[in-house]
Amino acid sequence: MKYEIDKATGYLRVDRPQRSSALPPALYGFIPRTYCGPGVAALSPGTTEGDGDPLDICVLSERPITRSEVLLNARVVGGIRQIDHGSADDKIIAVLNNDNIWGEAVDLSDIPERLIERLRHYFATYKLIPGDEAPVVVQEVYAAAHAEHVVQAALEDYVAKFG
Repeated sequence: MKYEIDKATGYLRVDRPQRSSALPPALYGFIPRTYCGPGVAALSPGTTEGDGDPLDICVLSERPITRSEVLLNARVVGGIRQIDHGSADDKIIAVLNNDNIWGEAVDLSDIPERLIERLRHYFATYKLIPGDEAPVVVQEVYAAAHAEHVVQAALEDYVAKFG
């Protein structure tokens, strides 16, 4: 299932069933009190607007986190620049704080390339519908420094939109 935050209530709602059986290779959620608006779009060449949702995040952890609607502390190590239907839809990559395996990672270069490849593949294909053109373009992956700028822009977009 694909979940989205309902902006009117703040609750998670089912957006749609996924068409494929692919599962995200990491915990996939969003960063609270962020919004992908014009500030995020300005960091994404080829777009003029954000997707209008909170900033997405994938958190790597040794142990699976199987509950939904949880808060956690994570360190940003990089991100994936993605365009979805022409809008900026970045995916931040982070590691769970104090994780036994990933806790020492500080940048994308500390993450195995195969795992980054799995994340890229998941996001390049998770919205594919057989016979239709791909709505998503995964442009590139970027390091922690740029990811921190994207997070800051999303925090500022949130304040500008919601006060």
